[in-house]
Amino acid sequence: MTTTTEQLAGISATTLLRFATAGSVDDGKSTLVGRLLHDSKSVLTDQLEAVEQASRSRGQETPDLALLTDGLRAEREQGITIDVAYRYFATARRRFILADTPGHVQYTRNMVTGASTAELAVVLVDARNGVVEQTRRHAAVAALLRVPHVVLAVNKMDLVEYAEPVFAAIAEEFTSYAASLGVPEITAIPISALAGDNVVEPSANMDWYGGPTVLEHLETVPVSHDLTGCHARLPVQYVIRPQTVEHPDYRGYAGQIAAGTFRVGEQVTVLPAGRTSKIARIDLLGQAVDIAWTPQSVTLLLEDDIDISRGDLIVPSKDAPATTQDVEATVCHVADQPLTVGHRVLLKHGTRTVKAIVKDIPSRLTLDDLSLHPHPGQLVANDIGRVKIRTAEPLPLDSYADSRRTGSFILIDPADGTTLTAGMVGESFASPEPVKDETDDEGWDF
Repeated sequence: MTTTTEQLAGISATTLLRFATAGSVDDGKSTLVGRLLHDSKSVLTDQLEAVEQASRSRGQETPDLALLTDGLRAEREQGITIDVAYRYFATARRRFILADTPGHVQYTRNMVTGASTAELAVVLVDARNGVVEQTRRHAAVAALLRVPHVVLAVNKMDLVEYAEPVFAAIAEEFTSYAASLGVPEITAIPISALAGDNVVEPSANMDWYGGPTVLEHLETVPVSHDLTGCHARLPVQYVIRPQTVEHPDYRGYAGQIAAGTFRVGEQVTVLPAGRTSKIARIDLLGQAVDIAWTPQSVTLLLEDDIDISRGDLIVPSKDAPATTQDVEATVCHVADQPLTVGHRVLLKHGTRTVKAIVKDIPSRLTLDDLSLHPHPGQLVANDIGRVKIRTAEPLPLDSYADSRRTGSFILIDPADGTTLTAGMVGESFASPEPVKDETDDEGWDF
């Protein structure tokens, strides 16, 4: 089986869009998602009947479409979204994976999860309340995670009599704020999720708006997957050694390609050790192929016997990242316990987990005016800031701006395995002015 570069280029034009919804409490995220599913005819009959029955039991005359996504009993009882609700649907033009993320500040960490793989984020704003702090926080998270497309959905326009000046003022404020964070593309759409205005069908109540509906924008927004231009990276998940009569000398290195492409005959380097070899064979779904690309799960066989184990990273020798024990990153702290200077943690990067120490927290971002509070000493839940970390072993790190997969990491509490912090390597909108590191390294044990 042989796959050519021309075939690979054709595959790069995907029809799948991953997107996340976010916004403050009661801005109507779940209702919007429910409306998208309902009006695009992506809801099964029994699901709709269950929603109608649940709505009647709560004394509602019309179906509460938010119940299509709020699956937890606590969510239905409180009328809020707590967990990230993933839904899959499709139209004739595109397939979608959506993540309906919580609006309450307590669950901002879930928005980080939902948006980490998203190519588009829909940020909802209640037309009556305008841009609030949680709106800014969600815009900041979208910018931090480098989500390439952001949609501002100004919801509940029916409650402000579909007034264009209300929409224009909110759109201007949000666009200015998001642009200052570095969000590359912002599209503002006035909607009423409850009434269905500009969600799937154009609204007759807002003839002053000539842009796309939410679904039309989702179907047509360009999604770029440059499979050939990325830095090729394969984190090793498992070493396959059958040692059978049929395969006595088989030694394969299995994992999911995080980015880029690999070809038979290509010279590769195994990090962090730095040893080199050539790809002798690529196995995909039980067959040998000449080329493989992200996000395929493959097994690489090399020409030389090299000591490789889970956690190592296989990369093209001509495009190998530098290894380092000193990590500088922008982070979003997601745990209830604070992250403090001197905190001993585990750092998980790809399939590798190493011991680490938080050496410094140079700054914390203030969301209101995007100012930087220098040396706060700690980060608490939902804080965004800069950290300096020293690891016990060298790590091959890319900049997050170059690779969302190999430029990210999480910090873990070694005591109980709790995820503490999500980190993005390198510079970002939250990067502070250079801070002189006056920390004495004496006393650090690695």
